[in-house]
Amino acid sequence: MSEAADEPVRTRGTVLHFVEGTVVHAGPHVHEKSHPLHTHSFFELVLVTGGEGVHHSLAGRQKLQAGDAILLRPGVWHEYVDCDALEIYNCCFSADLVRRELAWAREDPLLGYLLWTGPFSAQRRGMLATHLEPDTVKEAVGHLDGLRQLRDQPLSRNRAEIIGWLSLYLSCVARTVTDRDERRGHTHPAVLDAMRLMEADPAKHWTLTDLAGELHLAPGYLVRLFKSVTGLPPMAYLSRHRVELAADRLLHTDLPISRIGESVGWPDQNYFARRFKSHYGLSASVYRQRFNAVKSTPSYR
Repeated sequence: MSEAADEPVRTRGTVLHFVEGTVVHAGPHVHEKSHPLHTHSFFELVLVTGGEGVHHSLAGRQKLQAGDAILLRPGVWHEYVDCDALEIYNCCFSADLVRRELAWAREDPLLGYLLWTGPFSAQRRGMLATHLEPDTVKEAVGHLDGLRQLRDQPLSRNRAEIIGWLSLYLSCVARTVTDRDERRGHTHPAVLDAMRLMEADPAKHWTLTDLAGELHLAPGYLVRLFKSVTGLPPMAYLSRHRVELAADRLLHTDLPISRIGESVGWPDQNYFARRFKSHYGLSASVYRQRFNAVKSTPSYR
């Protein structure tokens, strides 16, 4: 397929990325037969609106039907196969936007789970899948249409509206996710503070004792708080954050793999190699080769 000139998403190798100045994009697409293996430098929240197909990722193969929704954090690889007029409404938004304009969402019990703790918990490996009922799908499509109508408007004059429509769509999906996963209540502030501390300095040699000391908590209590939210202890959460950072640097820098390991807090290259492959199912070198090769690839559409 030829790349659509009006789409603000481009490919480099098999990495999808925004054109400069784009922070959010929403658009419907139809896949026939398949859509090739790829990864991306942004968040993606896919809503299936019709047809059939199979979503393939490290989490396995998921047969898709109308109402299915999948949240993918940056760096996750996936593809669509066995498609029969598979209709999806994609919503993509930059990691910088999540860190800045949506920073408040981390403290929201619904959005915090959708964007952070849910995809990092258990064996989800940066993904979160759910199914929306027809009325919720209709509501979600309305928010996506509102977002899409702003696609040609200058960001400088419409940032608030764009963030508003995106927040409404994310909240719509998050309500279903948290209901299905039986998540209730607010995340303890200490868990949020711990996440921010580790993310602000991933290269630091963090230990549970040091982290708990920063928060003036007993280590065992911090572990219980963390596991109640994510299902993971703090150091496991840090590992998942580090591999996501490493994936981004593999795709967007020319740094040697050994330097990337050091930069995310794993100077032991053997340990870095094991952690990366455990999360993505590929070695760091294969991940970079597969998704960062400069070659002609099918377009986002």
